Amino acid sequence: MSRAARQGPVGRLLGLWLPLGLLMVFTLFPFWWMLVTSVKPDPELYDARQSPLWTKSLTVEHYRGLFTQVPFLTWVGNSLLVSATATLLSLAVGTLAGYSLARLRFRGATTLGTVIFVAYLVPTTLLFLPLAFVVRWLGIYNTPWALIVTYPTFLVPFCSWFLMGYFKTIPREIEECATIDGCSRIQVLWRIVLPLATPGILSAAIFAFTFSWNEFIYALTFIQAPAYKTIPVGVVGQLSTGDVLFWGKLMAAALLGSIPIALIYATVSGQFAAGLTTGAVKG
Repeated sequence: MSRAARQGPVGRLLGLWLPLGLLMVFTLFPFWWMLVTSVKPDPELYDARQSPLWTKSLTVEHYRGLFTQVPFLTWVGNSLLVSATATLLSLAVGTLAGYSLARLRFRGATTLGTVIFVAYLVPTTLLFLPLAFVVRWLGIYNTPWALIVTYPTFLVPFCSWFLMGYFKTIPREIEECATIDGCSRIQVLWRIVLPLATPGILSAAIFAFTFSWNEFIYALTFIQAPAYKTIPVGVVGQLSTGDVLFWGKLMAAALLGSIPIALIYATVSGQFAAGLTTGAVKG
């Protein structure tokens, strides 16, 4: 029994519900600000005497302008295409690399794991210029493939490092039992390890998709055509002019752009199960 439960209703209120309530307010406050700003008329929006936390009247002009004045749906489609494709490619490579480093014994495995981790820590601001030459050499500049090819440069190291640690938590005895039963290394990976590693793979996929969805430097450098821009670049490029920011449309775009990520987290979070390997070892 927890300490808050032993202290009765007052203890639960002060030790559990009050901290959770404060955390919820702190987490949802930016979304509330975006929502209020996106439905506030311009005269009230730019009136310094008005409170930014609520509005006296509602308007949908900012959302209407987002869909009629700028190609917001095109940006959404491009972001979905690039993020989903880059995530799938990175997961495929990262899963094989992480399993190899976690299970196979070969010379330099520890060093290679360290190199992968260090590669993940390299900031994108140091890589986008060399990658720009690679993108031009491949002839994919100003196309979605420029992002699909370059995003794995930081997604693969992350997925490999993340999944390598997760594969190490799976009991090796399960794989040994499958090998005794006649499974090859590939069959063990496909039939035994991957189903048990589903929570880790989903976690890596969510983080990889989120990184791709919010990435700005590569998308700004490699994409110039409006038809291929993603949400971060499109919003910043076409919803601001010099020092003039269209805050209503900006907040509407930010709010709508966060919905796919929120839906993914809400849908997949229930599948994060613990103890999938409990009782799986043969007795």
